Amino acid sequence: MKVVRFHAPGDVRFEDAPEPEAGAGEVKIRVRSCSTCGTDVKISKFGHHHIHPPRVMGHEIAGEIVAVGDGVEGWTAGDRVQVIAAIPCGECAECTRGRMTICPNQVSMGYHFEGGFAQFMVVPKEVLKVDGLNRIPDGVSFAEASVAEPLACALNAQNLARVGEGDDVVVIGSGPIGCLHVRLARSRGAARVFLVELSRQRLDMAANLVKPDAAICAAEVDPIEEVLKLTDGRGADVIITAAASGKAQEQAIQMAARQGRISFFGGLPKDQPTITCDSNLVHYRELMIIGANGSSPAHNKQALELVATGAVPVADLITHRLPLEQAIEAFGIVERGEAIKVTIEP
Repeated sequence: MKVVRFHAPGDVRFEDAPEPEAGAGEVKIRVRSCSTCGTDVKISKFGHHHIHPPRVMGHEIAGEIVAVGDGVEGWTAGDRVQVIAAIPCGECAECTRGRMTICPNQVSMGYHFEGGFAQFMVVPKEVLKVDGLNRIPDGVSFAEASVAEPLACALNAQNLARVGEGDDVVVIGSGPIGCLHVRLARSRGAARVFLVELSRQRLDMAANLVKPDAAICAAEVDPIEEVLKLTDGRGADVIITAAASGKAQEQAIQMAARQGRISFFGGLPKDQPTITCDSNLVHYRELMIIGANGSSPAHNKQALELVATGAVPVADLITHRLPLEQAIEAFGIVERGEAIKVTIEP
């Protein structure tokens, strides 16, 4: 079969590989859609400490079961499924307390296990053990189901930040995650959602699709001043930094209303992980700064349901659909910001 495999930083190959077979406790799927994200770009350029090459990449996976291993119950050939990316152990102190997103023993598809940029792949028993293989609802396409994984991550963040009725929400970053955050906040009853982005081109492309209440180009105006104007000086109730930017995190604190919640969704580069925080603003305004890391199996199920009910539409966010042999080209499209969401369809 054909795969897209990471060998070393800057060395990702479209090549042949043996077709895998499902062992005991495993499920084999025919991959129908595996969406790309910025993490794939970073891995292709810099590698990752959890990846021991060669490794098939891809972690936003949807497909069709073609074989079921011994001991697997409840699944059969032909079932349409979505696969979680982050796999908790289900047994540690965090998992047993219901905090699977911060499992210290977490492993991941496309990192510790072969990923979805392939014609076929095996869903390991570790996924099935934590109920991480999800049935795709009727009416939801494979491509839409593959976007459930990043939507699940956004859902985790908005749960932690308590996004809800009447909130003014700012999303900083207009990539696919930023677009998902805008739509998810609306589905949760946010009064207004403002989208902030440095690139005018990316902002316009995203705003044309997700229609924020205001689209703010941070290269042209001061986003803090704009948010304060839009909120009559009060600031925003929730600010989500859906960009790997320390400056965005600093600005988020500055534009928060009293008792505002700030979600540091996008992680920072490893060589620049610190920011300057005005601690007095946090103190006197009673601000809450909240991290968000991935998603749980339950978040993935909820995300699929949000897509199925139309609460969070995702089909129009998939601006590029490419065959497997163009996956490496897709990384460049993502890196250059020429797309919202690019999905690979082997």
